[in-house]
Amino acid sequence: MDECNVRIVADVTTPDEAPLTPTSLVPTADALPQVLPTDRLLANGVLRPDLRAEIRRVPNLRNAVAVTMNWVWLAVIAGVVVWLDHPLAYVAGAVLVTPLYVRFAILMHEAAHRMLFSRKGVNDWVGTWLVAYPAWVPIELYRRGHMAHHREEFGANEPDIAFYRGYPTTWATLRRRLVRDAVGISGWKNLKSLLRGLRSRGSRRLAGSIVAVQALMWAAMWLATGRWYVYWILWFVPWMTGWRVVNRLRAIAEHGGMAHSSDRRQTTHNVRQSWMARFWLVPFNTGWHLAHHVDMGVPW
Repeated sequence: MDECNVRIVADVTTPDEAPLTPTSLVPTADALPQVLPTDRLLANGVLRPDLRAEIRRVPNLRNAVAVTMNWVWLAVIAGVVVWLDHPLAYVAGAVLVTPLYVRFAILMHEAAHRMLFSRKGVNDWVGTWLVAYPAWVPIELYRRGHMAHHREEFGANEPDIAFYRGYPTTWATLRRRLVRDAVGISGWKNLKSLLRGLRSRGSRRLAGSIVAVQALMWAAMWLATGRWYVYWILWFVPWMTGWRVVNRLRAIAEHGGMAHSSDRRQTTHNVRQSWMARFWLVPFNTGWHLAHHVDMGVPW
């Protein structure tokens, strides 16, 4: 599967709000050779059943370490920031927590696919209470929407279409969206939805569970550092701001400029696995996004 290079901004001079006809980023026909099936791969790109079991084995120990290291990373950042006790240290800490949110999100994504742990009960409990709810994600709702995304990218029930339709676009449009993310406007929309959920009988349990986990994190960080505001600067603010920016960029990199097709090479990009990309956007091998859409049963 050839890597598709993503160029998300077209070099055009169209005014910001003018309607655009984006240049497609779908690979041309000559870049999509018909090589399937092979002696190892079926016509849809998935491994033969007799070879599939090994590559679908869930790495329980490795995932346990990954979840633990997320929490260790947060504790180290908070500890160093409080030890330095300087405004610039708090700013730097908030920035460094942003890629930590990406790691929580990717491990939550593994749990949604039930690939975080091989035992369903362990997968769902850890994925919910130690990964998803700390990252403000209602994993029960996410799982349903995400399965629709996998069934038909750019289809009628695509839940994430707002993140990656209309690319390439103008620099002005992209800048406006990223600024809106960076200053908390996008985050406020999500927070309002969560708060509204507390008032709805149907969603109160779910929204209340997320709020309860956040309250526990606030109490724990306050108790550990002696400063009530550490949670708000190092966890809440990055969720409202920086996380929105990197999440949008990752979504564009994965599907921006592509199209509805039964050939997933026309719906999904791979993202180059440079060290900077792995740190900020695509940890845990998630940059191999085309491979994930070809066989979503393969752990990271």
